[in-house]
Amino acid sequence: MQMLYDSDTFAVVQIHANAEEVNAGLGSDLPKPPKLARHGFEIVDKRSGKEVYLDGSWAELFQLRLNVWQQKTPTQEEVEDMLEGYAELAHTTVSVH
Repeated sequence: MQMLYDSDTFAVVQIHANAEEVNAGLGSDLPKPPKLARHGFEIVDKRSGKEVYLDGSWAELFQLRLNVWQQKTPTQEEVEDMLEGYAELAHTTVSVH
């Protein structure tokens, strides 16, 4: 898991498909975490307290956007505007567990 963006209004976390491999050195007596079939991105709208998880083709499109941003760094306003569009998909209430 990697935090990609954190502001007053949004947080974006990339969740890697190889989570089991990352935790492999923790000891054989610990339960193994479930392995994700593919990576994804969690976008949290802090204003509404809701989140959306992008995987599959949605994650691929989001990754393409990140690749473009690596070439040309966006302004915070551009990032927030793009995340606002994804926030419209957010229906799951964020819960702490």
